[in-house]
Amino acid sequence: MTRLLRDTFEDWADEARVPHDLADRALRRRAWRPVGVAALVAVMIAAVALFVTGQREPEPVIRPADGVTLPARPSPAPTDVRTDTADVPPKKLIAAGRMAVSAYYVVNREAVDEKNERLRRTWHLYDPRTGGYERTPYVWADVAPGLQVAAVLEGDLLSRRLGVLDLNTRRMLTWIDLEHPVGSVVWSPDGTRILATAYSSYPDDLVGRGEQAVPAMDGRSSRTGYYIVDVREGTADYHELPPMADSRPGDPEGRPFNVSSRQDLGWSLDGTMIYGPTSTQPDRVFFTLDGQERPWPEGQRYVGHSSQSATSPNGKLVLGAPGLPTKITDAATGAVVGRQKVLQLHAWADDDNVLAMGCAGECENEFNSGLVLVSVDGSRMTQLSLNQDNNLDGSWRWVLTPR
Repeated sequence: MTRLLRDTFEDWADEARVPHDLADRALRRRAWRPVGVAALVAVMIAAVALFVTGQREPEPVIRPADGVTLPARPSPAPTDVRTDTADVPPKKLIAAGRMAVSAYYVVNREAVDEKNERLRRTWHLYDPRTGGYERTPYVWADVAPGLQVAAVLEGDLLSRRLGVLDLNTRRMLTWIDLEHPVGSVVWSPDGTRILATAYSSYPDDLVGRGEQAVPAMDGRSSRTGYYIVDVREGTADYHELPPMADSRPGDPEGRPFNVSSRQDLGWSLDGTMIYGPTSTQPDRVFFTLDGQERPWPEGQRYVGHSSQSATSPNGKLVLGAPGLPTKITDAATGAVVGRQKVLQLHAWADDDNVLAMGCAGECENEFNSGLVLVSVDGSRMTQLSLNQDNNLDGSWRWVLTPR
């Protein structure tokens, strides 16, 4: 049951550690759904729609904040390789090429009542003063490209207060009060705006206790919308965006759906659009910044269930899907140019090397893994972090950010 919890949790996360058969499992759920529940589902959908309509505000809410001057990004950005193969979780900065582990979090379960539990994250942020990581009291955090500032959420589980933290001085540049509670934040690719996903209730509750505690997976999410915060201008613009629903009897073949309660939004690679996650393939649906659904941006390819580009910086190569061994293909022809003895390819360090999830020994245990740097042809591999049993509560999960 612990493995089921881990697999399902990672379906929610945006952190790329997602089982390769996620879409297959989701599609199998569609086949399992008894036709006899169609009437009940229709009644529930109608009730939810009535509730949402009754709660809807007529216009987006714009809240004033204090505009701030953001620290300049390093130019040129460092590209050296830094490892910590002595500590779990790491104590020293881990980085390679254009990417760094800017933060990490540890997930633990805690009791809600006698029958149920929930997941809670403990966040650690990169500290340039020490070259390591510092534990923080925030319920969510994300570091901007350049590793100079972080967006943090203050509170317990959900937050109505978003801060911008200077990582070098550890001083708060600004606090932004929000009318709607939010559960995650992520910086835009240019490091000037923050996308915060709003929820009416905490999305990481579990049903059951101990080994029996699992996500509800009932296709209901409490997502209500999102803020786009322009840090330099000092504005926080709120937009409603209801969650993606679960599959229903009679749905058109191939219709995207989402079975998860956490449905955090992310940025497109060029920052001109946002996306919401799905439980299907394609694994995301795109929207304009004001929430209008749009086709997949032309030419943009992503590492599955993450915000990282699958295309190399020079545009020539593409990272493949999870599964031992992984593969990298030619962007123009689709021909395989290299295979790697790793579990998952996460992000390009440069045109020739990739940050990946490696495995211990002969990969006999898929959960005994760590962060590695591997060459395109798979012939060179550098261990960046110690291997750990990712199947256990309390294991650390890295967050990758451009340096």
